[in-house]
Amino acid sequence: MINPRRRWVSVLVWLPVLPFTVWAVLRVGGWTPAWQWVPLVAFTPYVAAASAVPLLAALASRRRAATAVALVTCVTLAAAVLPRHFGGDEQPAAGGRLRVLATNLAVGAGDTATLMKLVRDLDPDVLAIQEITPAARDRLDEAGLRTTMPHVVDRAVDGVWGSAIYARHPITEKPMIEKGRFRQARGVLKHPSGHEIEVVSVHPCAPRYDYKVQCWAEGLQALPRAGGRQLRVLAGDFNATLDHGLVRDLLAGGYRDAADVTGLGLTATWPQQGWEPVPGVAIDHVFADSRMTINTFGVHSLPHTDHRPVFAELGLPRHASG
Repeated sequence: MINPRRRWVSVLVWLPVLPFTVWAVLRVGGWTPAWQWVPLVAFTPYVAAASAVPLLAALASRRRAATAVALVTCVTLAAAVLPRHFGGDEQPAAGGRLRVLATNLAVGAGDTATLMKLVRDLDPDVLAIQEITPAARDRLDEAGLRTTMPHVVDRAVDGVWGSAIYARHPITEKPMIEKGRFRQARGVLKHPSGHEIEVVSVHPCAPRYDYKVQCWAEGLQALPRAGGRQLRVLAGDFNATLDHGLVRDLLAGGYRDAADVTGLGLTATWPQQGWEPVPGVAIDHVFADSRMTINTFGVHSLPHTDHRPVFAELGLPRHASG
């Protein structure tokens, strides 16, 4: 006869183990059991850290089955998350560099003077902006952005839907990606090295609500895949982390995340302090064609917006496309 006390101890041990196990299974499998899972999975790094607690409890209780399941769960989540903290060595590319800065202006509210200082200090070749309004565009123009970066793909609009690409070198506009009214600007940059580089200012819908999840998914699925004649760079507010299956699909198709490669993949870009009562997550990215090297990556600050700008210096291959 099973001792009732032992039975209750077993129940108490398994109760905290199972939610973490379910989380790990969903994360690895890429399933979406309910729309709420889409925003929740972004917090996988925190869940991975917390998964050590039920493992320790199972070990202390000497419940072998629970310990085994908790251990597998902990290792699975760690394997999904920890590589972002360890960057690899990159050999500098011989074909020149491309410096990319991306920022979300929070419906045009991002501080103009600070953004202009970032442009001066970081010297980007490309600036991808999300949530740029006509008023914010005019302030940036008055501050001299068009003088520093004279080539523009302008898809500014009132509200959260606008985007733009500013460039130091000539850029030819391509048809924008528009899903759920979100306007993701696209252009092909003619780099002095001879490379043609397609750049997208990424900003799909935020999957905060049930009805937004479809346009969020469509906005990510519509992004161009890597490969082909042109190099490609995707930069901006993806409203997604590396724990989202659609983002992993992009990476599997030939991109690399600059933060992940440099060991800064767990550095939060949203929300800046005081904007949302949630832990920070990395939803702003620079994805580079795998034919490029990732020389540097950094996360910066910009007042009056909920996102932190991201910057990457990319190395171009020796031979130009064509």
